[in-house]
Amino acid sequence: MQFADFDLDAALLKAIDAMGFSKATSIQQLAIPEALDGRDVLAGAPTGTGKTAAFLIPAIQYLLDHPRRNPGFARVLIMAPTRELAYQVHEQCEKLAAHTHLKIGVVTGGINYGSHKEIFEKNNDVLIATPGRLMEYLDTENFHAEDVEMLILDEADRMLDMGFRKEMLRICEEAKNRRQCLLFSATLEGEAVEKFSERILNEPAKLEASPSRRERGKILQWVHLADDYEHKLALLTHLLKQSDVEKAVVFVKTRERLEKLVGELYTNDIKTTWLRGEMPQDKRMAAMASFHSGRTNILVATDVAARGIDVSDISHVINFDMPRTADVYVHRIGRTARAGKKGTAISLVEAHDVAMVGKIERYTDQVLKRRKIKGLEPQHKEPKLPPKKKKDPAKIKAKRKKAKAKIKAKK
Repeated sequence: MQFADFDLDAALLKAIDAMGFSKATSIQQLAIPEALDGRDVLAGAPTGTGKTAAFLIPAIQYLLDHPRRNPGFARVLIMAPTRELAYQVHEQCEKLAAHTHLKIGVVTGGINYGSHKEIFEKNNDVLIATPGRLMEYLDTENFHAEDVEMLILDEADRMLDMGFRKEMLRICEEAKNRRQCLLFSATLEGEAVEKFSERILNEPAKLEASPSRRERGKILQWVHLADDYEHKLALLTHLLKQSDVEKAVVFVKTRERLEKLVGELYTNDIKTTWLRGEMPQDKRMAAMASFHSGRTNILVATDVAARGIDVSDISHVINFDMPRTADVYVHRIGRTARAGKKGTAISLVEAHDVAMVGKIERYTDQVLKRRKIKGLEPQHKEPKLPPKKKKDPAKIKAKRKKAKAKIKAKK
């Protein structure tokens, strides 16, 4: 399906063409017509399938179809879970609105409070914001949501996971005059998104895109066993110096670990940029600009800091430290193989990580291959895990009964 088939404004089609978009992705084919018809939308779309354009295109078309009559605050409000994602949505919105007179603003944490004053004083058409900072402006009455006609929640599942449910509900209540609400989530599974959507959406079109082969990249995954930290560092150094590593994200578990590793990579003549939690916004943006542009092709990050990273040409994801849960592993490796491209995910595994490898294999229903590098082979064999004990149903039942009795006694 071509974008011209959606009956879009010529200015919007010109911008879409300039961005190199030709054929609509599966989520765009599903969501754009429903949104253009004015319906509320509940959409499940993995990252890398074109979901941002799936809500931005109908939002911009709506503003072109219904020009502003009175001065005021934003008419389209887009909520994103992280600063990084908010700026990426802002960048794409600017490109799609390049041939219009629409004014687009972005408001996030990490920037001095009050720095966004100019955005609120002008007639702003589209505002992209993170929940925490927008709440501050709502509380101080620097921003009012009464003018919001279209409310869009991007990666709603992640916002809920991050504990923003209260803020999201408050913003939905403040935007009580809205005509339409679009909620996008990586998955529609689980009670959190389902219950939240029931509270804020009005008879939504429920859409779930299965990415086509063109959109769904293939990730080659394997494991290198490591004897200790030094061995793991030697493996990582070797891997990062390979010619096929065009752009890589290396994951570590803590800020302290990140600082140590970045220093050691520099000692080995490997230039990196890095992201860690509670990083000032200007430094975070500078790091991402360096990574985006290719000035540095290796990014070292913690899981918290990496939320919202959406870079299309990451060739490798390397787990220097294994994640704490199997679903985090899936989120990590999902940053490669975007938009139909191939990608590689490598995990460096010490003895204490082997149990997590087993959990990941069960969660993803696949066996991760073990590979060796000549000259860097592990000296120790992979430890065998004891078989899992089967739980006694009678004991489980008795335990539940005891817990219920305790609760009853408290009441």
